[in-house]
Amino acid sequence: MASEEASTRTSLKDRFKETDGGRQRFLLELEFVHCLANPTYINYLAQNRYFEDESFVGYLKYLEYWQLPEYSKFIVYPHALFFLELLQNPHFRSAMSHPANKELAHRQQFYYWKHHRSNRLKNILPRQLSAEENVPASNSAVAAAVAPPPPPPQLPTQAPPTSFTPVAVKTESDVRPPGIDRRKRKFQPP
Repeated sequence: MASEEASTRTSLKDRFKETDGGRQRFLLELEFVHCLANPTYINYLAQNRYFEDESFVGYLKYLEYWQLPEYSKFIVYPHALFFLELLQNPHFRSAMSHPANKELAHRQQFYYWKHHRSNRLKNILPRQLSAEENVPASNSAVAAAVAPPPPPPQLPTQAPPTSFTPVAVKTESDVRPPGIDRRKRKFQPP
């Protein structure tokens, strides 16, 4: 009996042995995690009751390892990790079965990407510090004793030249002879 059980275990190990070192499994899980960036796909999973299956919910819990830095560097769609985290909540899973919630998530995702660059630049670019922010609180007495720098010298103002002649700029329409019509016409034999 024990030898039969041992042979069954070894046959199962051979059967599920990964011949490619786990590459295929890695790619399949990466593709699935990327699919989670799409609210329509999450809605599809919710409407087809995948989220009611405990083994599927356990699989979503297992996929949280993609949030680790050594795996997240392979993620192309960062919203996938955000939705993966939200899918751990049963209330979010049930809410995504309604089309209105799917549209709301899709719209918010669209607005995020629409304004992503300008919002990111606001946080990345250094802002101009005012005079009060330049002075640390501990050195305020020393800073008060130091005189502010003198204003920059005024540049002499010159009167504009009186004999100003504008330079003509030629555009593409000026280059063409005025009598030629550039529209395509059907060929008319002579």
